[in-house]
Amino acid sequence: MGRWDNDIVWVTGASSGIGQACAEAWAQKGATVVLSARKKDTLEKVAAPLRDQGANVHVVTLDLAETDQLAGIAHQVETTIGPVDVMVHCGGISQRSKAIDTALEVDRRVMEIDYFGTLALTKALLPGMVQRQKGHFVVVTSLMGLFSSPLRSGYCGAKHALHGFFEALRAEHHDDGLNITMVCPGFIRTNISLNAVVGDGSKQGSMDAKTGAGMTAMQCAERMVRAVERRKAEVLIGRHEIIAAYLKRWAPGLLRRVVRSAAVT
Repeated sequence: MGRWDNDIVWVTGASSGIGQACAEAWAQKGATVVLSARKKDTLEKVAAPLRDQGANVHVVTLDLAETDQLAGIAHQVETTIGPVDVMVHCGGISQRSKAIDTALEVDRRVMEIDYFGTLALTKALLPGMVQRQKGHFVVVTSLMGLFSSPLRSGYCGAKHALHGFFEALRAEHHDDGLNITMVCPGFIRTNISLNAVVGDGSKQGSMDAKTGAGMTAMQCAERMVRAVERRKAEVLIGRHEIIAAYLKRWAPGLLRRVVRSAAVT
């Protein structure tokens, strides 16, 4: 659709996967893009080819687990770069272990990063967006934010929580020029399963077969951009796995039987 030359788009989780693809997709459309993740050198590697193509790209490091630091970082972004028009929440971690085998501190870590980190940035940017009567939050949850599967209890809990929060936020600011797009990807070919934490907090270190065979991150990002341009409230992105979201609504008992026996790693 149109160009984004007059907009500032901030992307967390921009060092790889869906976040990196989103940064590239919005940069190609002319947006000023702010890239955020923990490691500056990795972000600079993402930013370099975009700058070579003439894109206006900024690198701002942050750790979503350090929620008390995020308001200050948001203030820094808006005072040195400009008011954020679109906040794309891609940053987060996943989990692969049975609930009975998962230490509570691992659940807390997943919730802190995936949920509270996202909320902290949102709340920091929200007053300015309301004052300007313009702003869009793009929240990458997962199909696991709509239903659950084995070995992902902590991850599903955090993703379900995001839907609860942002649906309330949507209702509260309906008349304030605020837009929210909940993005629910299925199997996307990223490092999410490699970096997923297991019961003791260590990384799984292996690629889930279905993730490895999934849609590319750029295909996902392009669909996300289209959904944001159309101001869609929610978008399901994937292949046949998105059928499960409709089963959740219309045949929940059948879905429960399916997920009990489905291959989930």
